[in-house]
Amino acid sequence: MVIMPEKDKLLKENVGDGPGSRSSSKGSSSPKVLDIPLLVQQAREAYNDGVTRDLEFRKRNLRGLLKFYNENRQQLVDVLHKDLRKHAFEAMITEVNYLINDVKTMLNNLDEWSKPKAVQKSLATMLDRPYVLPEPHGVVLVMGAWNYPLQLSLVPVSGAIAAGNCVVIKPSDLSPATSAFIADTLPRYVDSRCFPVVCGGIPESTQLLEQQFDYIFYTGSSAVGKIVREASNKHLTPVTLELGGKSPVWLDETVNMDYAVRRILWGKVINLGQTCIAPDYLLCTKATEARFLAMAKQVLKEWFGDKPEEAVELGRIVNQRHFERVKKLLESSGKVALGGRSNAKDLFIEPTVLTDVKPDDSVMQEEIFGPVLPIVNVQSAAEAIHFINSRDKPLAFYIFTKDKSTETLLLKNTTAGGVTVNDTLFHIGVEELPFGGVGMSGMGAYHGKFSFDTFTHYKPVLERGFNPLVEKLCSVRYPPYTPQKMERAKNLLKNPKLPSLTPLKYLFTFGVGVASVFALKAAAKRFGFDDDLPYVLQ
Repeated sequence: MVIMPEKDKLLKENVGDGPGSRSSSKGSSSPKVLDIPLLVQQAREAYNDGVTRDLEFRKRNLRGLLKFYNENRQQLVDVLHKDLRKHAFEAMITEVNYLINDVKTMLNNLDEWSKPKAVQKSLATMLDRPYVLPEPHGVVLVMGAWNYPLQLSLVPVSGAIAAGNCVVIKPSDLSPATSAFIADTLPRYVDSRCFPVVCGGIPESTQLLEQQFDYIFYTGSSAVGKIVREASNKHLTPVTLELGGKSPVWLDETVNMDYAVRRILWGKVINLGQTCIAPDYLLCTKATEARFLAMAKQVLKEWFGDKPEEAVELGRIVNQRHFERVKKLLESSGKVALGGRSNAKDLFIEPTVLTDVKPDDSVMQEEIFGPVLPIVNVQSAAEAIHFINSRDKPLAFYIFTKDKSTETLLLKNTTAGGVTVNDTLFHIGVEELPFGGVGMSGMGAYHGKFSFDTFTHYKPVLERGFNPLVEKLCSVRYPPYTPQKMERAKNLLKNPKLPSLTPLKYLFTFGVGVASVFALKAAAKRFGFDDDLPYVLQ
C-alpha cells in the first residue's frame, strides 16, 4: 500500500512527528526500518514451525509477561509519569495492575479455552464427532495508543499469546519513554523472535502496514483506523479497530447529585481527559445543569484546591499540538462556567465545564480528548435520544437516573459500544464484558475471554468413520438422483433437535448410587459386619 501525503498527515497525528520517534539505531531492541520485512518473516517462520501452538510455550511466555510487570512496577510508573505526568495511583490502577490481572486471567483459563468444543449432533451426524477446534490466526500486528501506552499496547498482546499467535508489537511513539522501555525490556522476558517490538514513527508504521499479517489489532483515532482498514484490505486481513468518539452522558433530576457529579468528573479528569471512553459531553435540562454546576464547583475545589495546576493528581496533555487543539475547542465554544485556565509551557489545561454549547460548536464536532466538559441542554430523555442518534455511534454512553423507565428508554433506543449506568468508565474493568466500539467508534471487542476469542479462529471439524450405517444413511447423495432419494435427503437434512441426554445422565448416576448401596450391603453381610453399617444402609 502506498500512503499518500494526506494519509501521511493522519498517520503523523497518531504515531508521532519526528523528535519522539525511536528506532533500533537509537538503542532499542526493535529492528531498523529496512529490517521490518525480515522481522515479520522470522515471526512467520516461527509460527509455521509450530512454536507458538504449544500450550506450555504460551504459558511460559505469559508468565514472562507477568514477570515483566511484577519486576518493573516502579520503572513502568516512572515512564508513564515522564510521558503523561500520570500519577502513580492512576498508573498502577489503570495500567500496571490492570495488566497483571489480565495475564493471570489468561493463565488461569488457557487450558479450558484451548480445548476442542463439542457441538450438538443432528440425525445426520449422530454417529459422527462434530466439534469446534480453537486455533491461532498466525502472525498478528498489535498497534497501541499513547494515552494508556502500556494497557492499550499489551492487553491485546496477552490475548494473542494465549491464543497461540506470533505478535509484532508496535507501541505509539507519542509516548516515547514508555515505548522505549517496552522495546528495551520486554524481549528479556518473552521470546523476541515470536514477539518482537517495533518502535518508530510514520516510516515504521507504513512499512508494517505493507506486510501481510493474519490479523491486525489497532487502537487509536478513527482517521488512522480508516488507513489501517484500507491497508488490511490488500490481503483481506481481519481487523479489530478500537477507536473513540464522543461519549455522551445523560443526567436527570432523580439522581443523588453529589455522587453523580463526582463520578462524572472523575471519568472526565482521569488522565486529564485523555481517555477514549471519557464522558465527552453532558445532556441535561437547564435546571439539572444548575445543580450540576453548583456541586461540580465544590467537588473540583475539594479535589484540586484553588491551584489545580499544582495538584499532583492531574496529568498533562501529551504534546504541544494536542494542547493547542484542546485549547482552541475550549475557547471557540459556548461559555466557560468552571475552570478554563491553561499553561502552554506546562501542557496543562484546567478541568473545565462549558455551558450554552450549541450542537454546531467546534467542541461538538470531534472527540475532545481533554479535561473539557460541554453541557448541551435538552428538555427530555426523548430529545437526548434524538440528539445522540443524529451523530456517529459512540464508544460509551453513561446514563445517570434512578428512574427505571428512563433507563430502559435510553438503553433500548440508542446504540453505543458499551454502557455504564450511574457511573463512568467502570464497564471497561469488568473482564467478563466485551469492550469495543460500533460504527465509527470501532469494530471487534476484547478483554478476558473476548481477547482470546479475537485472536482465535474457531475451526469447525467433523470426524466421520466408515460405519456401514452412516454410509447407508448418506448414500442418498450419490447418483443417480431420484425423487425417492431427494425425499430421504430432505428428511435427513431437516436437522431435528435430538433429545437431551442430560436426564439419562442423572438416571445413570442414580442407578450407580443404588447399585453401590446394594453391593455394600451384600459385601457387609458376606464378611459379617452388616450390624456395623449406618442405619440408613440397613
